[in-house]
Amino acid sequence: MADEIRVLGICGSLSEKSYNKAILRTAQQLAPEGMVIDIYEGIGNFPFYNDDLAASAFPAVVTELKDKIRSANGVLIVTPEYNHGIPGVLKNALDWASRPTGDSAWPGKPVAMMGAATAQGGTVRAQTQLRLNLLPLNAYPLPRPEVLINNVRAKFDDDMNFTDEQGRTFMQQQLVAFAQWIRRLERGLES
Repeated sequence: MADEIRVLGICGSLSEKSYNKAILRTAQQLAPEGMVIDIYEGIGNFPFYNDDLAASAFPAVVTELKDKIRSANGVLIVTPEYNHGIPGVLKNALDWASRPTGDSAWPGKPVAMMGAATAQGGTVRAQTQLRLNLLPLNAYPLPRPEVLINNVRAKFDDDMNFTDEQGRTFMQQQLVAFAQWIRRLERGLES
């Protein structure tokens, strides 16, 4: 379908029982008609970013991610908050996908973000940091609405299904706004 919006979903958590991975799967289910979210799970396989490695043997797993970012209409990043910031593995993936200089996958790419945490503040600090990391990459973070899921343990059932109706509504609203943001950027920001 020509009007289909393809979104690449990336989770900043490597844990198998991650609430954030479950949030990303929930986003897949809640995506508006015409939007498909494909989940990429390879960021845990990236070596630590190193200019020498990038120059001598650019990792195939990174090339795969860059190709997926480029072919997607947008990227949805779901991140936990570790020590008031984004996980190192997510920052590493952002850096790799922006290299080598002049061959970044990020310029002009619409990006939405969500996050879940056990603390009261949700992932507000991690998402702020993520937004700051995306700006020099020339990506276009969705300004709002934000999805900051707090006290997450109480919002899942035993099968890791996200059961919080208000949170699901916020996610749906963001995904609809993201589809509109993607289309607006495709037409040009002035429209």
